[in-house]
Amino acid sequence: MSPADITELKHAKSLLEHPNFFAKVAGFIGAPVEKALQLLPGKWSSVVNTATSKALEVALRGAIATLKDGKIRSSSNALHKIMLSVTGGAGGAFGLAALPVELPISTTIMLRSIADVARSNGEIIKSPEAMLACLEVFALGGRSADDDASEVGYLAVRAALARSVSDAAQYLATKGIAKETGPAVLRLVGQIASRFGITVSQKVAAQAVPIVGAVGGGLINVLFVDHYQDIARGHFTVRRLERKYSEQIVHDMYATL
Repeated sequence: MSPADITELKHAKSLLEHPNFFAKVAGFIGAPVEKALQLLPGKWSSVVNTATSKALEVALRGAIATLKDGKIRSSSNALHKIMLSVTGGAGGAFGLAALPVELPISTTIMLRSIADVARSNGEIIKSPEAMLACLEVFALGGRSADDDASEVGYLAVRAALARSVSDAAQYLATKGIAKETGPAVLRLVGQIASRFGITVSQKVAAQAVPIVGAVGGGLINVLFVDHYQDIARGHFTVRRLERKYSEQIVHDMYATL
């Protein structure tokens, strides 16, 4: 690999292996996220689990349709942050009750932002592989402070999802994004939702803090989308380098950095 590409890969690894949403949220609310989690009602876990799966299904159908393949250009990260700050106001004002409505909207905007980053890295975003690589970002960004990096690192999560991604890509290649989601896609969505739910829980907990309110909820959503934009930049840098060299070469170099 060229020195310039090694430098890019090194930066990508720093984004992918050191996700900072947990720390940023703790800094914003002025308390550990674990304390904020204690403020949530007993039913919060089931609400988050249901909302994350539904949000990913809705986002997959809606987000990519609004982007067109074309010449490579810079992604519109600031625009998507502004859009997320507005939807976050509802989460801050109405708390957990707003999640089933707010999260699908927020997730669709974030998936569109992720697809925008993908396109800026040369992905053909209408292809099943690129669409699922965009969805995969939500699994790559979902870690808690207690996760073992050796077990949930970037390459480990991609490897764990690889079979499901392949099956879902085959389904989408033949069926497209149908009104009824196929079992292969649902299986992948379920796997991704289990990790996406970690970050969603942290977001909901922060918005439940009494001092946050509607304005703070919007700012937390900006941190939310900023987190996944960083993960997307790292992920699609790695994929671009894989296309240029090979998965094996890039993964070997990634492991040594």
